[in-house]
Amino acid sequence: MMNVLILAAGLGTRLRPLTLDMPKPLVPVVDASVLELQAQKARQLGEVVLHVNAHYLADQVEAEAARLGFEKVWLEPEILGTAGPLSRIYRAGYRGGLLVMNGDAYCQFDLARFVEAAVSAGADFALLGVDFPKVNTLRVDSRGRLSGVLKNFGESEGEAVTFSGVSWYSDAALSRMDAAEFNIVNFWKSEVDAGRPPFVDMSQKDALWIDMGSPEGLKRACDARREELGIDSWVGNAPSADSRFVRSVVKCVADIPADASFTDSILYEGATVQPGESVVREIRGRGFCWKL
Repeated sequence: MMNVLILAAGLGTRLRPLTLDMPKPLVPVVDASVLELQAQKARQLGEVVLHVNAHYLADQVEAEAARLGFEKVWLEPEILGTAGPLSRIYRAGYRGGLLVMNGDAYCQFDLARFVEAAVSAGADFALLGVDFPKVNTLRVDSRGRLSGVLKNFGESEGEAVTFSGVSWYSDAALSRMDAAEFNIVNFWKSEVDAGRPPFVDMSQKDALWIDMGSPEGLKRACDARREELGIDSWVGNAPSADSRFVRSVVKCVADIPADASFTDSILYEGATVQPGESVVREIRGRGFCWKL
């Protein structure tokens, strides 16, 4: 049975003050948090064991993980980077390979296709690449193997892609991971240097992938989720056809004046709206207003 780890220990600093009240993986993206959406995608693989790590506002992550049926919440007194949590899971006796996903990215990858490609490639681990020119730092050789990471190690030539945050590690790879390692890129380098470069799957490089760590990314994620659900607006806990709401997500229904209107906006709990106000391309919450 394969293990799945969703990384959820980050501080979410780019989304403060929204993330002063909740960790970024629990920020609602229309009808569900990214943590819940990632768990749903993971379960489409079949029988999996769900893990999540937690540090910032860990009690909230623990409560949500319990509600969603996670096997284990790995509490981190201090942030261990990416390599640390992976090694901990293996050293605790979990076997069957490990699929790793980010708790701050909205994506529409075919995970089953990625895992199948990873296993078929014959490498001990694999990375899922996307085309995001601003940060296309991975370099991939003609065999589809990682040859370098720009400004870090290895070759500067080869096809360039961005690491999506989705990866798969076999038990063999995890057994070689140093428990004290913080930066996963250091492990990648050691494996490349040892002649065991990971496979980089680029077959889904044009699939939807959104880093929702900024206000703009959060808005794009909500827009993509509305499109995926086939709805124009979401108000409270359900889709809405009310003409006052156009391409908007409104969570603070109790605080909305009856004559206010909203276009291309997101309102979280604690947002302030004045009677008769027309809110256009904004994200609001308790004590903040981001104009997009």
